[in-house]
Amino acid sequence: MRDNTIDNHTPSPSRRSLIGWGGAGLALGAAAAGGAVAMARTDDGPAPDAGTEIAFHGPHQAGIATPVQDRLHFAAFDVTTDDRAEFVQLLKDWTQAARRMTAGQPVGEGGYGGLPEAPPDDTGEALDLKPSRLTLTIGFGPGLFEKVGLAEQRPAALVDLPKFAGDNLDNNRSGGDLCVQACADDPQVAVHAVRNLARIGFGKVVIRWSQLGFGKTSSTTPEAQTPRNLMGFKDGTRNIAGTETDRLKKFVWVGEKDGPSWMTNGSYLVARRIRMHIETWDRTSLQEQEDIFGRDKGEGAPVGKAKERDEPFLKAMKPDAHVRLAHPDANHGATILRRGYSFTDGTDGLGRLDAGLFFLAYQRDVREGFIPIQRNLATDALNEYIQHVGSALFAIPPGVRDKDDWWGRTLFSGEA
Repeated sequence: MRDNTIDNHTPSPSRRSLIGWGGAGLALGAAAAGGAVAMARTDDGPAPDAGTEIAFHGPHQAGIATPVQDRLHFAAFDVTTDDRAEFVQLLKDWTQAARRMTAGQPVGEGGYGGLPEAPPDDTGEALDLKPSRLTLTIGFGPGLFEKVGLAEQRPAALVDLPKFAGDNLDNNRSGGDLCVQACADDPQVAVHAVRNLARIGFGKVVIRWSQLGFGKTSSTTPEAQTPRNLMGFKDGTRNIAGTETDRLKKFVWVGEKDGPSWMTNGSYLVARRIRMHIETWDRTSLQEQEDIFGRDKGEGAPVGKAKERDEPFLKAMKPDAHVRLAHPDANHGATILRRGYSFTDGTDGLGRLDAGLFFLAYQRDVREGFIPIQRNLATDALNEYIQHVGSALFAIPPGVRDKDDWWGRTLFSGEA
């Protein structure tokens, strides 16, 4: 990627055409060219132009309340080093690389150049591409804390998720000591970011599993069109907007009194890979599909209403309708912020598409967010057509304050 000039007023040039790839998407239920613009993470207007740069520094990590990009590359890592100092240096190296990549710059000062006898600092596939609104978000899994000798710092909210009704989890698609969520409007930019972090981490971390995603299924910009999932329905109409400061504070960001102190301004992420039995769904009548969701398929309006954003009358829906069971009013107010993506990963060997939703849910406390909501969905009529096959939970530390800060500093240096 080329260096970019930040200009907070001049729109950036349009991006190159997007290339396509399969990927991921979750949870039902619940910089380069000159002239690129550095955007605030929560924008009052529509999602910014695809060529713009999202600010990397801030109290919270980008990629949570940020306007949702169109593509995802999510990777979970296992830590292979038992040297805490070596791991801390990795986090510092990752932070510097992320800082450059989100600005559209190549990894390392040498970029693609350098000594001919040595590998280049950057793998090169994103050279000349714009920032594409790339955000990189890091999280710490439950097993990390013991590995780095900080078991006492594991947050109480970073629980082992219980087994939910209908779970058929694949261990090879679950868990992880670390996660990196790369979101962008160009799939090559997102893949480049994860690839380079994995390369920098060689010998210290190894990818446990990863997921590509396309076609965002949730939005943090409510003035924009609500995306549809692979079942053709709008889901998540009431998702928290990136501009709703009060709701973000109440439901997403960890507060000073929540503990531990190093997590203040952080969040918790639940990632679930949800397989959709779309061949069966596609043979289901329209009326049954609408009854299952509790929405009209065309407009997205709740049962008995005319418009998508009309307040739903839950009792007008069938008792096992998805919207009725997932709604905050049916869960004692429990609310999460969703950033789901669709995925299609070839076939399952039986002539059926391996496709579905990669569910990403951010919340202040998983015990008051995802867990009670998912338990309430045990009787969801939609369960006949979906199955949760992958699962992970991560503590998302606060954002990187400035050029001297780094991912995880509050945990490893003891500074809040």
